[in-house]
Amino acid sequence: SLGATHGINSRQEDAVEAIRALTGGNGADVVIDAVGRPETYKQAFYARDLAGRVVLVGVPTPEMQLELPLLDVFGRGGSLKSSWYGDCLPSRDFPMLVSHYKQGNLDLDAFVSERISIDQVEEAFHKMHEGKVLRSVVDVGSVVEVQPERASA
Repeated sequence: SLGATHGINSRQEDAVEAIRALTGGNGADVVIDAVGRPETYKQAFYARDLAGRVVLVGVPTPEMQLELPLLDVFGRGGSLKSSWYGDCLPSRDFPMLVSHYKQGNLDLDAFVSERISIDQVEEAFHKMHEGKVLRSVVDVGSVVEVQPERASA
């Protein structure tokens, strides 16, 4: 429903080999690592086409290190990049995305596995690390919209 044509469960099969099989041995044009762990980034690196791109969206922790043979980085070509908030300008793009959501053009609800209270946050982190939920949203009750003060002329 979100546009994927194939799904791969890396607990059941080698994700890199499965992606290569789906792409005639070439690898994907773009591989997005939304997890931000060295293991998943390395999979993304080897799952891409030689001229492909790896985009790191998941945020790693400060102590995480990536080890790749430098010859592989050189020999495989392509590009490696990170993307913070989709490389957008939040002051411009967030209101546009909210507008698309309100118009029904952007199904953000499909990414929400559960709505939780503030006292369920710790449990939600455990479920996320175990792969049981995609995204938990904390419902803090009714939200009051605050209007910025207007400067007088």
